[in-house]
Amino acid sequence: MTPRIGWIGTGVMGAAMCGHILDRGYTVTVFNRTKAKAQPLLERGAAWAQSPRAVAERSEIVFTMVGFPRDVREVYFGDHGLLNGARMGIVFVDMTSTEPSLAREIYTAAKARGVAAVDAPVSGGDIGARNATLSIMVGGDADVVEKLRTLFESMGKTIVHQGGPGSGQHTKLCNQIVIAGTMIGICESLLYGYKAGLDLETMLRSVGSGAAGGRLLDTLAPRILRRDFAPGFYAEHLLKDLGIAVAEAERMKLRLPGLQLAHELYSAVQEQGHGKCGTQALMLALEKMSGVEIKRPCTDTSPRTKS
Repeated sequence: MTPRIGWIGTGVMGAAMCGHILDRGYTVTVFNRTKAKAQPLLERGAAWAQSPRAVAERSEIVFTMVGFPRDVREVYFGDHGLLNGARMGIVFVDMTSTEPSLAREIYTAAKARGVAAVDAPVSGGDIGARNATLSIMVGGDADVVEKLRTLFESMGKTIVHQGGPGSGQHTKLCNQIVIAGTMIGICESLLYGYKAGLDLETMLRSVGSGAAGGRLLDTLAPRILRRDFAPGFYAEHLLKDLGIAVAEAERMKLRLPGLQLAHELYSAVQEQGHGKCGTQALMLALEKMSGVEIKRPCTDTSPRTKS
């Protein structure tokens, strides 16, 4: 018999990921703080629950894909949280990018109740979520991870068990350090090329075919040139991840100046009101610093609130 699935968090990526599980014929119960964001899934056959606890009471496996560590904590440990609805045999899978220590805390609390928990953050953005090509980085007990593999394969192409609880989150932080550093290079190269008088599309044909080429350059540089700052992954979420990475690096007594710089620059993105834009909105902060604007003005309408 196929397990009943619970899904919490139907945002930019979560809705698409849950949709793939629905497409495989699973019975799915969903919860989201804003019910309207879950409506497309409900119209495709998912059932609605009034709380995370209610999701747990109706599911054998529950996936969570929310925003920030405080959201994860509330979903799992709140009065109406998942752990209060845990029944023997249930498995919790947190796919949020969050703190490794929180992943271990959830694992320990679940184990104390006789149930299982793994951390399984992802990389690939909105395109990877829609196309089911995500990279899924998993931490937890090997036997539990193996039981989840079929479900993971419905959402991603690369599923790697990284080790014990929290190791998936540590791997995701490694991923975010690479992404942030690469985004700095992409945006600065576009600014440099623009100021040098190059045709940027022509420049990218050469750069993208050389050693600097890669998925981020291919995907996000054209969006920047179109002044498309819609989120495939929110800038404020990358800033959150970089903050966690900075704290972890300090705890491990590491000096990572590139990470520190990326954190400072994405803090500027947030302070300028672009946190709800995609990670490519770094260009907006760098343009402001240099007094240069590529092509036409930004059409960003995200709330201009400071962190």
